[in-house]
Amino acid sequence: MVGIIMGSLSDRKVMQEAADALNELGIAFEMEIVSAHRTPERMLEYAASARQRGLKVIIAGAGGAAHLPGMVASLTSLPVIGVPVLSSNSIDGWDSVLSILQMPSGVPVATVALNGARNAGILAAQIIGASDTNVANRLDIFKEGLKEKVAAMNKELKNEVVK
Repeated sequence: MVGIIMGSLSDRKVMQEAADALNELGIAFEMEIVSAHRTPERMLEYAASARQRGLKVIIAGAGGAAHLPGMVASLTSLPVIGVPVLSSNSIDGWDSVLSILQMPSGVPVATVALNGARNAGILAAQIIGASDTNVANRLDIFKEGLKEKVAAMNKELKNEVVK
């Protein structure tokens, strides 16, 4: 249901967090390396065929110039979520953040925080959950779990303060 793409194998560690979130929510995904600069024809084919292959959302991670999310968004009407990746040739990640964030009118890319692939996976699930009640129900359980984690942290904090 979700395509997770990245420009290089070096982005895998960050992008794995999107895969982990989707796994936790029971959402199928594929993961591939698709470089906007080194394999532009592959990028074009991937984006153009995404809907026909059953994808509902594409998560695209990129560092440095970070053209992959925007270029993919220009080639498909599917929602694209961009993950700016702090890479070895990055300027503290700002180049990636701004490249993905500053899209021209008509070619939106939802953008998460630098290295925020986990949130990209959750956002992809929420997009799918808008029309899939099974996914929506799993997201409701997930959100309830977040509340329980905060309550547990609060209890732990209060126990430490008492000591």
